[in-house]
Amino acid sequence: MTAGSTKSTFSKSSKKMASGFSSRNLLQLLLIVMCACTCGARYVHQGMYDHHDHDDDTSSSSLSHMNRMDDMDSSSMVFFTLNDLKIGRTMPFYFRERDPSISPQFFPKEDANSIPFSSKQLPYLLQLFSFQPESSQAKAMEHTLNQCETRPIKGETKFCANSLESMLDFAHKIFGLDSAFKILTTTHLGKYSRTSILQNYTVIEAPREIIYAPRNVVVACHTMPYPYAIFYCHSLESENKVFKVKLAGQNGDRLSAVAICHMDTSQWNHHHASFHVLGIEPGSSHVCHFFPAENLVFVPTVSTYLD
Repeated sequence: MTAGSTKSTFSKSSKKMASGFSSRNLLQLLLIVMCACTCGARYVHQGMYDHHDHDDDTSSSSLSHMNRMDDMDSSSMVFFTLNDLKIGRTMPFYFRERDPSISPQFFPKEDANSIPFSSKQLPYLLQLFSFQPESSQAKAMEHTLNQCETRPIKGETKFCANSLESMLDFAHKIFGLDSAFKILTTTHLGKYSRTSILQNYTVIEAPREIIYAPRNVVVACHTMPYPYAIFYCHSLESENKVFKVKLAGQNGDRLSAVAICHMDTSQWNHHHASFHVLGIEPGSSHVCHFFPAENLVFVPTVSTYLD
């Protein structure tokens, strides 16, 4: 079964479970959250600039990246380095399909907390959501539970949010109870194909780095495959750089993409997909990556663009 059909089946299951819950989809909820945050209210993974030289010929760069992904999952093609953040740079990237109509939805906190969220309870959960133990949905659920239960790396604070409220609580835990923050997301500009494909994208405007204060802290939340919305949220103590990047795809797609560069990768698992894609070792260089449209980046409200 394909990832798309897995997502669709998850969506049907979550809608069945949430028949008495709010019908607002995730993006509508986020609009409420974004409004609350800007008003100051309480809202797939993982030096230094010159770890290796790039050829200025963008077509060579593109082919080089393509050659490295011959035997790897195209969904891992989201990684790059700071040297790639320049106007005219062309590289192959994979931006996952974004279709709110089939995306799993958040349950209210009380309802979400009433459902076990533990790998030890996986047999019960599979029965609850009517998934066969050997199905792709079951394997995806097991992966999500294992990722959420894995111990954080040194300097990382992590949490899997099963509701919008718990996501907000985690953000306030990191930034401070009285802190205000805003949400950054990757957005598609104009019409675009909802088919997830690996294609060449070109940087069409000078990337803008976001400088945030008072602390060098950012919270990233990644969607995880599950019958209802689960976000893997984490914050790293090490230095990170956040950018907004305008991209143009070869199929006419246009994006305003959020990117983050992790400047210290020394604590990362050496099997991390980024090392394979970029041909580097843990700690030898920084790693940058784009966020898919449904992933979220929280930064303090007191943040500006570096011109």
